[in-house]
Amino acid sequence: MKNAYGTRHPEVEKGVNEIGRRGGLRLKESGGVQRKPDERDVRETKRDERHGAKGRLQQATLDLLAGCDIQFRRETRLDIALVKNLPIALIFLPAADIPTFVGEGRVDLGITGRDQVAEHDSTLPAGETSGVEEILDLGFGGCKLQVQVPQKGDITEAKQLIGRNVVTSFTALSEAFFTKLEGAEPGSKLQTKIKYVGGSVEAACALGVADGIVDLVESGETMKAAGLKAIDTVVESTAVLVKSRDSNNDLLNLITSRIRGVITAQKFVLCQYNIPRSELAVASKITPGKRAPTITALEEEGWVAVSSMVEKKRVATVMDELIKVGATDILVLNIANSRTD
Repeated sequence: MKNAYGTRHPEVEKGVNEIGRRGGLRLKESGGVQRKPDERDVRETKRDERHGAKGRLQQATLDLLAGCDIQFRRETRLDIALVKNLPIALIFLPAADIPTFVGEGRVDLGITGRDQVAEHDSTLPAGETSGVEEILDLGFGGCKLQVQVPQKGDITEAKQLIGRNVVTSFTALSEAFFTKLEGAEPGSKLQTKIKYVGGSVEAACALGVADGIVDLVESGETMKAAGLKAIDTVVESTAVLVKSRDSNNDLLNLITSRIRGVITAQKFVLCQYNIPRSELAVASKITPGKRAPTITALEEEGWVAVSSMVEKKRVATVMDELIKVGATDILVLNIANSRTD
C-alpha cells in the first residue's frame, strides 16, 4: 500500500506481514459505491478514495465497528488500518469491489450492499457457486435497484424499454432482468441496449443518452429531482455481512458474534413491567422475548415482574397493549450491547 509520496508505508508493510504470519482475520469494510475507473483516471480515483470519500454505508459501518470494540486508527490517504486490540486489518475499498475480494478469499469478512453481492453473482459462469456467503442482514442502508424513466414520457412499464437504450452501473443485474423480460436465453444477445456509466446515472435520460435507467433509490429525492419515476424493481437491498465461503475460524466467528450482538442491541429494547399473575399468560404473548420473558415474583402477593426484549419499532404498540391487560410501572431501557442467539 503506497502513501501520498509513492512509498510503501512502513507500519502498514510491517502490519500486513505480521497478519500473514499470525493468520489473523482481514475484515473488509465498505467505502460506498464508486464508479469503475479506466486506465487514465485510476491514479486520480485512488487519490479520492484515500481522502476518505464517504460512501452510502460508510458511517453506519464505522459506528458498527466501534460498537464491536474494534479499535483502529486510519492513517490519512491509506486504505488499510491495523486493529489495535485484535490481530486483524481493515481494508477500505469501494463497496462494488468487496464481493470480489471476499469471493476469492482475499478477505474473510465484508460489509457491503446486497445489490453489490447480487451484481457480483450475476457475472459468474452458469453453474458456478459463488464464493460469497451472506451471514447477517445489518438492517441499514436500505434501498431498491429500480428501473426508472422520465416522468413526462409515455413509458409506464419496463417491457416498453425492450429494444431501447438503458444506462446503469449494474450491467449484470440489468442484463439478467431484461433477459427475463424479453424471454431470451441467458447469454444470448439482447434487443435492449444496456450501457455502463459509473456516476450520475440519473442524468442519462435528460442528456439523451438513455430512454431509461437502472439505478439505486433510497429516499427517491434524487430520482424526483431528475424528473424520473420508478416503474419496476430489479432487487431490494440492505447492508449485509458476508464471508468468504472457504473461511471458517475462531476469530471470524468472534467478530461475527460481536456484530450480531450490536445489531440486536440496535433493534431491541428491554421492556420491564409489573402485572397480576392472573394476566401473565396474556402479557407473555404480547412480550414473548427472544426466547421467553424473565419472570420474578414480587413481595405483593399475586403480582410478578416481567422483563422481555421487544423490537424497538414496536415498543409503543406493545406498551399500549400491556396497559390494556393490566400491566403497570412499564419501563423501556436501551440495550448498549448483547450476545443472543
